[in-house]
Amino acid sequence: MRKYILTMKNLVFTAFLTVLSACTTNEPNVEPDPDLDETRWITIAAAKMGENPGDGNGGTLIYSLSTEDAKNPEFSIAPFDNGFIVPSNRTARLQASEDGKLIFNISYAGDTGGNYTKYTVEGGQTFTPTGSEVSIAPYVGTAPRWIKLFDGDKTGSAVYVSAEAQFNDNGTPDDVSDDTYLRHEATMGVVTLDLVNSQIINFEESSIALSAEEEALGYYISRIDMPTLNAAGNKLYIGARLSKVDPSTGETDRNGDILPSKTIVLDYPSLTNPTVITSGVGLGNTNGYRSINAFEYNGSVYQANQGDPNGSHILRIGANNQYDDSYVFSLDDALGVEGAYVLAWRPAANGKAVLAYRHNGSAEGVAGAQGFFALIDLNTRTATKLDAIPYDPDFYLFQYQGFAVDGNEIYLTQAPVGQNGNIYVVDTETGTVTKGAELVNVQGSHFIGAF
Repeated sequence: MRKYILTMKNLVFTAFLTVLSACTTNEPNVEPDPDLDETRWITIAAAKMGENPGDGNGGTLIYSLSTEDAKNPEFSIAPFDNGFIVPSNRTARLQASEDGKLIFNISYAGDTGGNYTKYTVEGGQTFTPTGSEVSIAPYVGTAPRWIKLFDGDKTGSAVYVSAEAQFNDNGTPDDVSDDTYLRHEATMGVVTLDLVNSQIINFEESSIALSAEEEALGYYISRIDMPTLNAAGNKLYIGARLSKVDPSTGETDRNGDILPSKTIVLDYPSLTNPTVITSGVGLGNTNGYRSINAFEYNGSVYQANQGDPNGSHILRIGANNQYDDSYVFSLDDALGVEGAYVLAWRPAANGKAVLAYRHNGSAEGVAGAQGFFALIDLNTRTATKLDAIPYDPDFYLFQYQGFAVDGNEIYLTQAPVGQNGNIYVVDTETGTVTKGAELVNVQGSHFIGAF
């Protein structure tokens, strides 16, 4: 495999070859390096500090290395010094092809917000633009929530929801005043994007409602994210967060009960006929944050919930497009903690996954609560904290975006805010953890995943 380690000797030799090539007119064409085509690249994403340590608002840089180098603790990379700057005003929203050879990005906020770009991964800081750019901003705004569907790297999907309070405006019935709160009208927009040809496939807007009883109590869907395609390829699941107002005033109410977890189900690819399904196991939100929050495995979709007062669960949606309440996987119970909160997770093809989490016992670090990694098994509903990975109060995983999967191995990054760390590789079959390449950090910044 080709390694991207440049020394002065390399540079001089490269310059010599360049001059020689320029002076030679009858040399045969050079064949491509077959090792380069076979390399499984691991792309590391780094979020630079904006104004505060760990905020990630200073932009995103990426750097790729081979799996061989990623597993080598003697190898060192410094993405903040020589990484490729991903176009984005704040933290970029990144996705990778299944083979690691392509990086997909949609810029988040700013003048380029909503712009889709695609890059060929060529090692080190070399990411070559491929295909054309397309803006999804006219459909879902300049700060879109988007994800790559698992359909062979063909399609991406972005979503938004706009919720507007509805008040009685005609004085009827007679005993209701004009400013009486009625409900929130939540309008959802969903766009699908052809990742291969860089063009919009479809866009639909729909009204999404909760039950009349829930809406009468002031609940409404306020944020959606993480579209996931079911095994049959005919339904799209979208995670949802609920908010609440006091129906007597229409003002925000943060003291209400946390309702059971919900997911929006749409026909696919038409993006029509939305319905809302409700879990009988988990409470709280299913929209996640920066990372993919739901995955299809063995015919079902497995989804994390957040904000559950009983700790996060892994929930299951069956082939009938309804929650399977016979599947109970409590991470509090499995990990022996209280208040487990899933920050990010990713399964391998064997149903075993690496999970990033915090809990009520997490230390408070410079940027927020301390994070941890665990190996979980969707089949046995068990979880084990990965103690071979070092932890620090400043190890912050709230903005974590991705894990790189290569067969049964999962690559992750470990580095406290502003401190150096390493890549770690988890063999999900055996649970073995391998310490890999060093990650060189800079003040106030952190690493947000491997792709």
